[in-house]
Amino acid sequence: QVQLVESGGGLVQPGTSLRLSCAASESIFSIYVMGWYRQAPGKQRELVARISSGGSTNYADSVKGRFTISRDNAKNTVYLQMNSLKPEDTAVYYCNMWGRGKDMWGQGTQVTVSS
Repeated sequence: QVQLVESGGGLVQPGTSLRLSCAASESIFSIYVMGWYRQAPGKQRELVARISSGGSTNYADSVKGRFTISRDNAKNTVYLQMNSLKPEDTAVYYCNMWGRGKDMWGQGTQVTVSS
């Protein structure tokens, strides 16, 4: 059973940065599409950013220019660098692994942006 373990969330002030990490217990990590999603209270889960096995990325319009997704296949880890955080970025952030019949989710990590 593949496990995805997120880390790096926390309480930060507006305008600051955080980096989320998601480590996968999957030996062939590199073949999967990896994504970060978020869910704010009372809202549906939404895609934040996604990176393909080849490194192509796409972002939600709300985070373009502020967030960067990357992956280190040697470490089976995907990252989300979040800069210029806003209160509306407050949510639980989930890591997702998709492909080859798999659609796996991590347990989520809370990000709270507040002054």
